[in-house]
Amino acid sequence: MPPEPMRLEVLLPSRVLLSKSGVTRIVAETAQGSFGILPRRRDCVAALTPGILSFETQADGEVFVAVDEGVLLKAGPEVRVSVRRAMLGRDLGQLRAAVEHEFRAQDEEALQFRTLMAKLETACLTRLSGLQGLARGR
Repeated sequence: MPPEPMRLEVLLPSRVLLSKSGVTRIVAETAQGSFGILPRRRDCVAALTPGILSFETQADGEVFVAVDEGVLLKAGPEVRVSVRRAMLGRDLGQLRAAVEHEFRAQDEEALQFRTLMAKLETACLTRLSGLQGLARGR
């Protein structure tokens, strides 16, 4: 009798990116290298590094998920992956291009945020030094 297929969930901080049943194989990356998970594998927890997680189902074949660092938990037939950022793709080339585009956009947003914070800090320090001058003048 074949083993019961797994159920895979990929969780992001704000939503569930993927919930898939009938998963027959998962490959994930850790700091020690990549490892595979089959339905009868013992329960485990693994710290994931940024990279590609792949899984396979009878219906979809092999599917790729670009993931940021996070955690993978296997308990019985349930496999949950919790990461900060992730993107789905069927073709590695297209997935790479989409990830580069998304990360570039996020890097630009982060730069704009850091610039805004620097301006706010400068304005705050300027006001504080002005208040100190007033206090000394009394």
